[in-house]
Amino acid sequence: MNFQSYRAEFSRILDDPMPQPPYDNAVYLDYTKLNWSRMNRWLKKGELSATFGETIRAISQPQQWIVITEPWCGDAAHSVPFIQLAAELNPLISVDYELRDAEPFRINEYLTGGSKSIPKLIIRDGQGTDLATWGPRPAECQKLFDRLKAENADFEQQKIATQQWYNADKGQSVQAELEAIFTAF
Repeated sequence: MNFQSYRAEFSRILDDPMPQPPYDNAVYLDYTKLNWSRMNRWLKKGELSATFGETIRAISQPQQWIVITEPWCGDAAHSVPFIQLAAELNPLISVDYELRDAEPFRINEYLTGGSKSIPKLIIRDGQGTDLATWGPRPAECQKLFDRLKAENADFEQQKIATQQWYNADKGQSVQAELEAIFTAF
């Protein structure tokens, strides 16, 4: 699906009076509502750095990006908008969005440390050959997440700490990491 279809699916979940699992769980649904707000805030106020924008505009061969995500994913709410904004800078980039928990279950081919962590960006050339992958979160945020898990922080503490990290970072880390990937080609 394209980004508009992904947003429509996201909206449909939020507007469904009888949501399907896992959204029938109030905690998931509430977190998904927060993610909708976060994603839309970054789409509206997120700024791409000049160097990252130049790097994306300089892509001279067709690329297909596949973003594996889910509306309930808090990390996706902060990273996917910057991926989408970048893709919009270059008509040679096409982006497909796939839900992790639906067919074709492509996430099984792109595990992170054995887990189905999302979001996951797969960057392919025009012939469908993988060039690189990124995800599920910027390296510094991953370090924070790993430290909190090692300290046995509960889910609420993890959620608050990573949210604060993303708010302070303002999408700069995901851009810097993707810029490094694209300049390495």
